[in-house]
Amino acid sequence: MLLRLAYLAATNTFALLRLLPMNDRDKDIEILALRHQLLVLQCQVGKPTFTDTDRAVLAGLLHHLPVNKLQHLLLLVRPETLLRWHRDLLKRRHVVTCVPKRRGRPRTPGSVRVLVLRLAHENTSWGYRRIHGELAAMGITVAASTVWEILKGHGIPPAPERHNSTWADFLRGQADALLACDFFETRTLTGARLFVFAVIEHSTRRIRILGATAHPTARWVVQLGRNLVMDLEEPGCRARFMIRDRDSKFTKAFDEVLADAGLKVITTGIRVPRMNSIMERWIQTCRYELLDRTLIWNQRHLMHALREFETFYNGHRPHRALGQAAPLRPLSEPISLTEQTTHLEVRRRDRLGGTLHEYRHAA
Repeated sequence: MLLRLAYLAATNTFALLRLLPMNDRDKDIEILALRHQLLVLQCQVGKPTFTDTDRAVLAGLLHHLPVNKLQHLLLLVRPETLLRWHRDLLKRRHVVTCVPKRRGRPRTPGSVRVLVLRLAHENTSWGYRRIHGELAAMGITVAASTVWEILKGHGIPPAPERHNSTWADFLRGQADALLACDFFETRTLTGARLFVFAVIEHSTRRIRILGATAHPTARWVVQLGRNLVMDLEEPGCRARFMIRDRDSKFTKAFDEVLADAGLKVITTGIRVPRMNSIMERWIQTCRYELLDRTLIWNQRHLMHALREFETFYNGHRPHRALGQAAPLRPLSEPISLTEQTTHLEVRRRDRLGGTLHEYRHAA
């Protein structure tokens, strides 16, 4: 609107300059001709439509004329309408220049709103009163009703309705005490099936490959359970739960061996592999990085390859869940890379004939 108004103002200014050299007789003739054309158009056209810019131009040009003279002008609108346009124009200017102050309490800062939502998502059992108390303890002054309005505005239900512990929350909260185990199958060059039994720690991602056999009998599985219990006796181990599926290879005797060592067995749902997702993810990694790239001759060769992969996985392979550290090896101290660092001497160590690569700085 402002651009069009400026354009019309410039056009009318040039039109006024064109009228200056004209005498009164010529102006009167032109006025009569324009009035006659306007009468012709009024007879042919219905009610005209005026834009905001048209109203502003007409109100600005004719507001100096008195009302009695406006009555004799040949206009497309009534004089009362023109005066109303002028009043609206003055009112709009007053509203723009004199903005009323906002009433009521000041708006809650955005950082406080973000913090309230964060506390609600990280603590599903906290209601708005508990969140308000936590903010007050940190010196943040905000009303409890404001906290309630923020939660309601973002569609967060009250604490009793959202305090539902999911399986993922349980795994994250109990990671230090969780173990997971599973069997997976591989085949040799002769087509023989071999079953591998492995256990992983949720917190450290450390893997333990306990054994492989073509005939996983109940006695063999129980013996692997005893071997696992002996390995868990090392200092620093805080395992209290063992996640497993409902495979028939896990017998009651196997669960009793773990129970005697203080491990509670938690079985996953039927056909719900995501309940043991970390173990399933490691099996996929083992297949992709080792078994799919290695020709297995027999059981002895398989155990040799798995032991090498276990050492590589626990001592070198980085993990995103651990901040790119390995389960049994923390991250190295960062080195300063400057423009003067023209060469990095890094050496490679091959495992399993080059299937696995380890990179280290040269001593």
